[in-house]
Amino acid sequence: MTVLLTGAAGFIGYHVAEALLARGERVVGVDDLNPYYDVGLKEARLARLLARDGFTFRRLDIADRVAIADLVAAFPAISRIVHLAAQAGVRHSLVDPYAYVSANVMGHLVILEIARRLSRLDHLVYASSSSVYGANQALPFTESDRVDQPTSLYAATKRADELMSAAYGHLFGLPQSGLRFFTVYGPWGRPDMAYFAFAEAIAAGEPITVYGDGRLKRDFTYIDDIVAGVLGCLDRPPPAGAPPRLFNIGNHRSEAVTRLIALLEAGLGRRAIIRLAPTPRADVAETFAAIDALAALTGYAPKTPLDEGIPRFLAWFRDWQTTRKKNRTKGS
Repeated sequence: MTVLLTGAAGFIGYHVAEALLARGERVVGVDDLNPYYDVGLKEARLARLLARDGFTFRRLDIADRVAIADLVAAFPAISRIVHLAAQAGVRHSLVDPYAYVSANVMGHLVILEIARRLSRLDHLVYASSSSVYGANQALPFTESDRVDQPTSLYAATKRADELMSAAYGHLFGLPQSGLRFFTVYGPWGRPDMAYFAFAEAIAAGEPITVYGDGRLKRDFTYIDDIVAGVLGCLDRPPPAGAPPRLFNIGNHRSEAVTRLIALLEAGLGRRAIIRLAPTPRADVAETFAAIDALAALTGYAPKTPLDEGIPRFLAWFRDWQTTRKKNRTKGS
């Protein structure tokens, strides 16, 4: 089986690629290696994938409809798509809104257009986000909740993706599943996310900025659990003619940011220097995923609590820090 995987050099994309290759799939990876965060980390992930049999990579912008169409034409055996590429980061959407519309809206449209023209396609799985729940107050978040009150442009673009997918399902019978990711963490993670940025600052003896007196709570989900959910969903396409589906994919557990900090302090052997700041308008107070629907379909059952996942992340983090220092020394 040949799978088109967008965002292959990204955090989740890298791990999904590894899992697909491990079970013998052929993976055609796409990524533009944009500089929103450390390109060196993306290149390191990509280097590991390129060393694997069955992996092909093209550096492309998913919003480039001609380039993506040419790519798909070169791989007629593609039968499944995992579309994870996006401009990430809730707060950054206040800084560079155009990047979000280009990557998240136009990019999603390009994937829908090529998907409907693939004669062998049996499933398109794409990344949405828990951010679509916006100002929703009911907890846990369920797929039937209102999602018409976004608190960020990022959230609005992800909801736009869901609506476009619904339209393409209605018009063309495109078999699709959207996954609303909650806060994903783990080895090879994103440096812009709190757990990673906090670890870097604590290790360096630098202050961390904590919003809302540390009262923010997140549904932290370990990457291995996420990958199991993505593949479980991918392997179970909707029946012919069924409308596109939407699933939460999280840990079904909401934990305070203060607990995350405590685990990082314990693992790094240093106290955090904390600076409190008001919560940004784009942030929500708490996220908490109801995962019953995905569990019913796939048997999805997250196995990794935060107090196990953070030590695993820190073990990788120490190795990554050592590797970066060696590379800097060689380059100097």
